[in-house]
Amino acid sequence: MVFLAICGAMSSARAEPFKIVGFGDSLMAGFGLGPDQGFTDRLQAALGTKGHDVTVANAGVSGDTTSGGLARLDWSVPDGTQLVILELGANDMLRGVSPDITKKNLDEMLGRLKERKIAVLLAGMRAAPNLGADYQNAFDAIFPDLAGKYGVALYPFFLDGVAGQPGMRLEDGLHPNARGVDQMVERILPTVEKAILAVPGGL
Repeated sequence: MVFLAICGAMSSARAEPFKIVGFGDSLMAGFGLGPDQGFTDRLQAALGTKGHDVTVANAGVSGDTTSGGLARLDWSVPDGTQLVILELGANDMLRGVSPDITKKNLDEMLGRLKERKIAVLLAGMRAAPNLGADYQNAFDAIFPDLAGKYGVALYPFFLDGVAGQPGMRLEDGLHPNARGVDQMVERILPTVEKAILAVPGGL
């Protein structure tokens, strides 16, 4: 009877999908895209194709900065979340916000998620070269520095394969189109799978 109870509990635990929250700005929110074309929808579909039972909630807000993200973090990431893909900083960079402020905000977000025992995959961003070498070096270093400090997974550049590539962006030249999103998902997928498997009780 004890064996049956344990098996039943294990089966029940496996019946629950692994819960991921994509927490970010318009790149996460799916700005300018149609239904089911955004990053979180495409990532969930790709993980499902690989046999992973997951849900990927979209907690992206267009225009959000790290300050805005910090203000809404606690209520945007519900209890029971097992992995957060943290993607913020692009709007800070575009507005010329001091990298010190961006780093401080991301640091506090990572600290709060660690306190809640929620795993994080930190999605990095890179500064535009027109902001100057000093800004670029300080901004680009934020993400590997914080990933090292908190021991979280790092995907160095969220727009890898899209930035600067023809046919991958909307007319604004900043946001990925549907083809670009699929490229982003394909490139980040192995890192997401590794992050899931590293979570105790993960898939």
